[in-house]
Amino acid sequence: MSLAKRPVFQALKCCAGDVTRSIKPTITLSILEFNLQKCRNPKEFLQIHAQMVASGFIRDTFAASRLLSFSAASPFLGLDYSRRLLHQIDNPNAFTWNTLMRACIHRNSPQFALPLYRSMLGGDSAPDSYTHPIVIHASAVRSSEVEGKLIHAHVVKFGFDSDVYVLNTLINMYSVCGNLTDARHLFDRSPVLDSVSWNSMLAAHVQAGDVKEAFRLFDSMPEQNTIAANFMIALFGKCNLVSDARKLFDGMDARDVVSWTAMISCYEQNELFAEALEMFHRMKREGVSMDEVVMVSALSACTKLGANKKGEVIHGLIIKDGLDSCINPRNALIYMYSNHGNIVAARQLFDSCSFLDQISWNSMISGYLKCGLIDEARALFDAMPLKDAVSWSTMIAGYAQHDRFMETLELFSEMQVGHIKPDETPLVSVISACARLSALEQGKWVHAYIKKNGFAINVFLGTTLIDMYMKCGTVETAMEVFNGMKHRGTSTWNAVILGLAMNGLVKESFEKFEEMKRCGVPPNEITYVGVLGACRHAGLVDEGRQHFNTMKQVHGILPNIKHYGCMVDLLGRAGLLREAEELVESMPMAPDVATWGALLGACKKHGATDVGERVGKKLIELEPHHDGFHVLLANIYASKGKWDDVMELRGTMRQRGVMKIPGCSMIESDGVIHEFLAGDRTHPHIEKIDKMLEEMARRLKLEGYQPDTTDVVYDIEEEEKETTLYRHSEKLAIAFGLISTPPPAPIRIMKNLRICGDCHDAAKIISRAFQREIILRDRQRFHHFRQGLCSCTDFW
Repeated sequence: MSLAKRPVFQALKCCAGDVTRSIKPTITLSILEFNLQKCRNPKEFLQIHAQMVASGFIRDTFAASRLLSFSAASPFLGLDYSRRLLHQIDNPNAFTWNTLMRACIHRNSPQFALPLYRSMLGGDSAPDSYTHPIVIHASAVRSSEVEGKLIHAHVVKFGFDSDVYVLNTLINMYSVCGNLTDARHLFDRSPVLDSVSWNSMLAAHVQAGDVKEAFRLFDSMPEQNTIAANFMIALFGKCNLVSDARKLFDGMDARDVVSWTAMISCYEQNELFAEALEMFHRMKREGVSMDEVVMVSALSACTKLGANKKGEVIHGLIIKDGLDSCINPRNALIYMYSNHGNIVAARQLFDSCSFLDQISWNSMISGYLKCGLIDEARALFDAMPLKDAVSWSTMIAGYAQHDRFMETLELFSEMQVGHIKPDETPLVSVISACARLSALEQGKWVHAYIKKNGFAINVFLGTTLIDMYMKCGTVETAMEVFNGMKHRGTSTWNAVILGLAMNGLVKESFEKFEEMKRCGVPPNEITYVGVLGACRHAGLVDEGRQHFNTMKQVHGILPNIKHYGCMVDLLGRAGLLREAEELVESMPMAPDVATWGALLGACKKHGATDVGERVGKKLIELEPHHDGFHVLLANIYASKGKWDDVMELRGTMRQRGVMKIPGCSMIESDGVIHEFLAGDRTHPHIEKIDKMLEEMARRLKLEGYQPDTTDVVYDIEEEEKETTLYRHSEKLAIAFGLISTPPPAPIRIMKNLRICGDCHDAAKIISRAFQREIILRDRQRFHHFRQGLCSCTDFW
């Protein structure tokens, strides 16, 4: 919109017309000063302006400069108006130009300062000793060293290179732009050094994190003033030198509010939250006036400590000191209340804000997500007037953390459409979602995006990629990522050890475990979950016992519930039911659902009906709403033909409202996730799937396949049981994979439950009959079906 068409200027133009027709063209300097002091809106200002034009007083340079000074500083007049006013002054002097250039910086428009400086040089005005510091400061604000160097050349040309004020602004400009060499060169050659010079140079080394040089400079200062000490406390805080910061703080002759804030922030940055709050209360006791910065640091400490009551007390202080209208304390309060689960108080603060910035919106969205209110977070996200990268990252991470993986991928796609460049956080969330959905193609796309945009594969990102590829059954690519990483954390080794074991590569998993120890990386609890898991997947009982004992005796790691669960599963699968039950009874903690389920599953596997019934009944008493225990016990009854017991158990489930989680199999095709339930007929390609199912049945029978109906817990005819088996979700997904995935690409399927025995047998035969590799990940492990064999060697 052009200047003339803006509503405020249209109003001013009309006002000017009225004034010039009605007033007498008489005004003096004293009247001008009096009228400017009373001016409260654009219309009043324009009346004064019009008087000066009508009287010709605008040609008085001093009077016109006063008018311009007021305009440039006025909150109700734009900079464009002041620039137009400048052009009405016949002989603007350096003061006039400086006034407008300084206003550009104060009003967040430093980019206009240099063009004004060029216009000044093109006229009759010469810069004075205040001009160059203003333009240099504008360059520093924009971190534009190129512009700063051009002004530096002009400083030398006009002979201001010995002016200490000019030199100080140059030192600051080079420091802000990261050029400590030129900053130090000016400092060392300066004929006069005042406290500002020393503080500017010290601030440069503090900003660079150069502790040694900053300390040497601080020690060399003729006068170690409060400002310099504050800089050093801030530096010590950044460099984890808390005791040094406290020693300096205690030794200060005079402290201001910045000193206290720096010390509190030092504690808070180094996660010494109790000490930060103690310092805050000491500051309050000594009667030091508090600003919004120190309030924010104290609230952050309360949030990290979970100190709800102390946070509420600080909220009262904020209101008492009149800081409740400041946006930063309000944002800190929103963040604190939402972290403490008081989402109602957080939303009340949010709604009562007269001004909301990006942090306000992002904090509120984050608060909803932390409280599990996903839909409320999404509604607020959709209502945001402007979404930044943090907004997108927060919402994407929230979906992933709450297992809403399809929404995670969908929102990431929307982010790409909006041309918002993601950082590491959403990428990790998206990769994790791909891992959980076995969405390999989308995971590969994200990996390619990371490479294309030059993201460093750090420990966090690399570990997530390894986990994704392992959970998609692409072991070779996972190992390529692992081998290409410069730095590996314990989590990285764990991802490889667990991934190899899950994919049936038990020997390789053990080899990586030994290599991890040789590299000096100490194993932790998760490492041993992977090692014991490898033993479990391969049925290595003796090795499992050995590792179970070694983790405590050699590495001092006390077995937790997951380690016991692995051992119970290992012993149970091997048929050592008595030993498995004794281990459950001897556990130092209460057995969890997974541990009892492992024992019950072993009873079913080995036909231990009596033990299975006893364990199953006990489990249903302990967990009356757990569907898995009811189903396992029903399978045990069905395997012995106890159909009355099956029906009674199913009646109990109906009475208690226990719903069996339906088996669901997912397969990715052309970047789209397709889901299948048992007996599903809703897929748009169901007719083609049905034809493929018929072809699968034909080839299976030619291979001698006989359906295993032992797991069908219905007292129905065998033929009907076989029909039910043929429409299990795994088989539907395999059929879809055969028609949608061109060979030789593997058919990759993920199932939310454990694969049933019949589908396992059928998948082996299909892999040979159709000459296709099938990679199926169930709740327990991977099954790589190739040429009639499975990587699990039928031990699952």
